[in-house]
Amino acid sequence: MHLLPQESNDWLRKSGLSALQIAGRRVLPIVQGGMGIGISGNRLAGSVAAAGGVGTLSSVDLRRHHPDLMDRTRELAPGEEAKAGINAANLEAIDREIKAARARTSGKGLLAINVMRAVSEYAANVTRALEAGIDAVVVGAGLPLDLPDLAKDHPQAALIPILSDARGVQLLVKKWERKKRLPDAIVIEHPRLAGGHLGAAKIADLQDTRFDFENVIPQVRQFFKDAGYEQHIPLIAAGGIRTHEDIARLQALGADAVQLGTAFAVTEESDAHAEFKRVLAEAREEDMVEFTSVAGLPARAVGTPWLRAYMKIEPKLQAVAHAKSRCTKSFDCLGQCGLRDGLPGWGQFCIDNQLAAALRGDVKKGLFFRGAGRLPFGDQIKTVRELMQRLLTPDLAVAS
Repeated sequence: MHLLPQESNDWLRKSGLSALQIAGRRVLPIVQGGMGIGISGNRLAGSVAAAGGVGTLSSVDLRRHHPDLMDRTRELAPGEEAKAGINAANLEAIDREIKAARARTSGKGLLAINVMRAVSEYAANVTRALEAGIDAVVVGAGLPLDLPDLAKDHPQAALIPILSDARGVQLLVKKWERKKRLPDAIVIEHPRLAGGHLGAAKIADLQDTRFDFENVIPQVRQFFKDAGYEQHIPLIAAGGIRTHEDIARLQALGADAVQLGTAFAVTEESDAHAEFKRVLAEAREEDMVEFTSVAGLPARAVGTPWLRAYMKIEPKLQAVAHAKSRCTKSFDCLGQCGLRDGLPGWGQFCIDNQLAAALRGDVKKGLFFRGAGRLPFGDQIKTVRELMQRLLTPDLAVAS
């Protein structure tokens, strides 16, 4: 099935790059990463899909884009009633966001949703998205070994796990094979280059060469060949991609497409606050901070006043970490949380509070996840269309 608008098809033809063939569909080899809370809502994801790419919603706390759902849940006291109410509101928001994003696509591209395996309502979010007719489900922040089971009644939906090394790919694919389902694509995310929660056990592992695309992609391709899979499983490289030349290099290694997060987060169509976009666009490499998140995973973000202040007192907070009798969030948050569960060595802050502050553009209190390197347009804010065209045009340098 051809899902490219004529303009995008022309760009692709002139680019010399190959299209992404996924689940019987032909789209641009450009995937917009899922970014929560609320950065990649229906406006961004729908716009990317309309341009012929893969637009991705983030399922995390989507009610924040819907004032009526926020009003319905704002005054609920912590407890089981609040948890049920907020979870129900977020599931309703998934329905609304998929419908609104679909209306923007004009039948082009592919519409996906990113669901973190680490969140407690992971299964419910996946199921609701599938029932709402999402084209693809992307899962990271943990091994989604049960995703084929959750999607067994939706064979038309593409299932896309996010992994970082060849060993993880082999483990997951073998487990899925027993369930008679192979991934429709796999995102290979480089922990040293991507933003947000990273696919390594600890910060020191970010430098491990086993994550380098030059190692992972050929190793995975060889594994597929040795296993004798007749189905071609597309690989989507994520992390540090900024130019047409980056995409061409990765396709030459054996990748089928690339995924970008930060570059899309700063587009005009991004669902984030204007100040959020400014912070990400103007950040330099020396502004970045690597730390352990409340999910126990390494993470990378801009060194805002809040994050730098937190890093100074983190050792003291971890030394007195203890399980809280009650979490004030009472909703679909992490299955395991360093702050709530008192886990030593894990982050000791409320990630929902900090990401919600970032969504509002609060520079002093927000946590602004960001990938490595300069953005395609430097510190300029451009449209999705302009970003897609730039990535598909040879010989254009990253803006200084």
